[in-house]
Amino acid sequence: MAERPRLRLFVAAALAPSAEIVLERPQSHYLANVMRAEAGEPVLLFNGRDGEWRARIGRLAKAGAVLAVETCRRPQAPEPDLWLLAAPIKRDRIDLVAEKAAELGASALWPVLTRRTIAGRVNTDRLTAHLVEAAEQCERLTVPELKPPMPLERVVAGWDAARPLLFLDESGAGPPLATALAGLPAGPLAVLAGPEGGFAPEERLLLAAQPWARPVSLGPRILRAETAAIAALAVVQALAGDWGASPRRTL
Repeated sequence: MAERPRLRLFVAAALAPSAEIVLERPQSHYLANVMRAEAGEPVLLFNGRDGEWRARIGRLAKAGAVLAVETCRRPQAPEPDLWLLAAPIKRDRIDLVAEKAAELGASALWPVLTRRTIAGRVNTDRLTAHLVEAAEQCERLTVPELKPPMPLERVVAGWDAARPLLFLDESGAGPPLATALAGLPAGPLAVLAGPEGGFAPEERLLLAAQPWARPVSLGPRILRAETAAIAALAVVQALAGDWGASPRRTL
């Protein structure tokens, strides 16, 4: 069996036998100057649609590296339909949330602005870069969608009732997350993590009034916002997602 290439990149172009992929300057710089790649070296490519393909560097140039696509290594496969909604937090912590959301198999990351949100601005370009880099590293076949930041009230107003929303309620009023998962049918799912300081009382009431939203608890300890978001995704994937060979539900 051929040794697995050390390089793996997300590209937007279609992937097919003998296709030629011209990389943008940032990726060309990454190959040539960061990874010290050379012409002829193999690279794995994925685009979220066509599976994962083995390619080879044809040439490295400032204008853009050129890769020749060779064979399909893995066909595209279904992934969990699991959204993470998270109130923006301090820069390094929201970056961590984006990275771990990709690693833990979230299909979308949605920054949600709440009454107690401290971060005044969401750098979507930086978050997208973290999502792409994490997807490349963890060998998933897609990059999570980054939805535009939106106030909680607008998120609630436009919500699709076919997607249950489990919101992390630090007040302890909800059942354990594992219990809530056991009572849900198969299908799409979303998890909402609040800001530092938790949801405002009126936000908790707004969410609790929705028939598609359920408060859930992550145990007796108060977790940091980023810890809660990451822990919740891990629990969902372990109990109802794609971590097991025979998951109880298909997200």
